[in-house]
Amino acid sequence: MTHPEPASELMADWRFGPNLREHLTANLAVHERSPIFLDGRRHAAVALVVVDSDADADGDDDHPFSKERLGAIPGGSGPALTGSVAGTAGGPAFLLTRRSARLRSHTGQWALPGGRVDEGESPLDAARRELREEVDLDLPSSALMGVLDDYATRSGYVITPCVLWGGTRPNIRPNPEEVLSVHRISFRELCRPDSPRFVSIPESDRPVVQIPIGGDLIHAPTGAVLLQFRRVALEGRCERVADYEQPVFAWQ
Repeated sequence: MTHPEPASELMADWRFGPNLREHLTANLAVHERSPIFLDGRRHAAVALVVVDSDADADGDDDHPFSKERLGAIPGGSGPALTGSVAGTAGGPAFLLTRRSARLRSHTGQWALPGGRVDEGESPLDAARRELREEVDLDLPSSALMGVLDDYATRSGYVITPCVLWGGTRPNIRPNPEEVLSVHRISFRELCRPDSPRFVSIPESDRPVVQIPIGGDLIHAPTGAVLLQFRRVALEGRCERVADYEQPVFAWQ
């Protein structure tokens, strides 16, 4: 049996363009998606948008997390964490947002564009609508490359992740009511040798998943989605992430 090469070995061949889109779409097409019944929970969708990025033009981070906020991260103490994702752009990337302080919950946390699925909407419709509302990016339904596994959050949502092709340099304008900043994070950040990380917390028997990005850590649900995107879309492998835990600060 032939196993696909891991993403770390494929990175040298990655170029943004039709071949990359074909690679991602083909891997997502053979993935047997694992849905989760709502069972009284609310349905939400997020958009994982693949774009190109430039290390110089897209590499800034003007709103790094404070040391006090980093102190709330399990296993997050130490000089390696700066709270900044500066310098993480360059080549094929995905869009990552930092949530506005004007929101009622999870302010300042990392997220993929997304939100609640309204009555009569499909997850794809909801993900596309949220993209328009949050970052003024209007993508057609034909931009969909595939759908990853559902993830159930501690706050009572079942999230369906839609993977979309965003194009080379999409025109993005963050809505300040919802988004503090938008970052283009290179695929190479998902494939660092120290990623993923897992830590234990006394409040749960499940391991907390952490995805190192720059000098910060991305947690579930976003971190779980990013890990499965790496395994499925980039590497052509399968890793279920539904049992990976969120840190306590994300439970509300």
